[in-house]
Amino acid sequence: MRISSTLTVSFRALRRNAMRSLLTALGIIIGVGAVIAMVSIGNGAKSMVEAQIASLGENVLLVFSGSFSQGGARSGAFGAGTLTVEDAEAIKREVTTVGAVSPEVRTGAQVLANGLNWSTQVLGESAEYLDIRAWPLADGLMFSEADVRSVAKVCIIGQTIANQLFPDGSPIGQTLRIKAQPFKVVGLLAAKGLSVQGADQDDLVIVPYTSAMKRVAKQTMLRSISVQATSADTLAIAQNDIAGLLRQRHRTSESTDDFTVRSQVEIAQAATATSDTMTLLLGAIAGVSLIVGGIGIMNIMLVSVTERTREIGIRLAVGAHGREIQLQFLTESIVLSALGGSLGILLGIGASELLSHLNNWPTLVSTTAVVVAFFFSAAVGMVFGYYPARKASMLDPIDALRYE
Repeated sequence: MRISSTLTVSFRALRRNAMRSLLTALGIIIGVGAVIAMVSIGNGAKSMVEAQIASLGENVLLVFSGSFSQGGARSGAFGAGTLTVEDAEAIKREVTTVGAVSPEVRTGAQVLANGLNWSTQVLGESAEYLDIRAWPLADGLMFSEADVRSVAKVCIIGQTIANQLFPDGSPIGQTLRIKAQPFKVVGLLAAKGLSVQGADQDDLVIVPYTSAMKRVAKQTMLRSISVQATSADTLAIAQNDIAGLLRQRHRTSESTDDFTVRSQVEIAQAATATSDTMTLLLGAIAGVSLIVGGIGIMNIMLVSVTERTREIGIRLAVGAHGREIQLQFLTESIVLSALGGSLGILLGIGASELLSHLNNWPTLVSTTAVVVAFFFSAAVGMVFGYYPARKASMLDPIDALRYE
């Protein structure tokens, strides 16, 4: 029997019991739809995290103070101020694979302007910080190295600070008070949105790190250093060179390091690991319904073989081969499953778009997931349809013709 004839007969048989065929395919439809929707949500969350990691800048290394052991007490990153400005200067001077360095000081403070106040985060950075972060200015200029050396009272602010303290006009040239210290606003950062942790990246004030250490935070140690490698190819080399230099300066070994060096790649992998696990788990749970749908197909095909026993007997009596009967029922099973898979794909894409619209969840429909789900649904039809098809092909023509 030709394939076209086999497909024609299969569609005719399925159309004869349209409602039963639809209900049988429902398990496949729901299973494929659930897999597509869950994977789309997981991929959307992962892409959002990756985009936020990319907002750190290109080829970025973060050096954190901490990971030390002293007097029986141990600590992780940020556990203690173990980095110095001299460490940052040594990295810039001695590590040839490093392009830019920014010592970082972080502190919280109440800022005031125009009779308004706002509690925010104050960062002390170098003049290269915006280049490292690939963060453009919406207005004004970045402070200079001369401002850093002179401990100048200048700052740049995020969009949230501008909206809260300067709602009626441009903040450029105006005065902002940080812990009673007047700072002149020289630049306004472009909006960047939420971070990986969900914090508002635009809710901050950036001042020269020298000003932060001497005028705001009153501290002499650094908690972190932002470093930019010269290229993506030198990122791993720069990471190892920085670790080696700091071990030499701090007189530590790999097991007693009082600092942590993390690359952007490692941060991205750590941030997306949970998302990957959840996507896999949700996809696997949704995939169970595909197996249930396959069992439903096997059940209904067995019923169909029983109902059409006399028809099978007639076809065998007029010269049809057993393999042709087997192919016929196997094709019906695959067609039923593939149609269910196609409807499930449409359901999954629609459900992911609906969830994105209603809950503002990021979704990203994966072409790979769509293709795999379709072929997996067809494979389910083949696997679970084989036994009924084989049973039909093994019927004895005489017994089949006598069946009522």
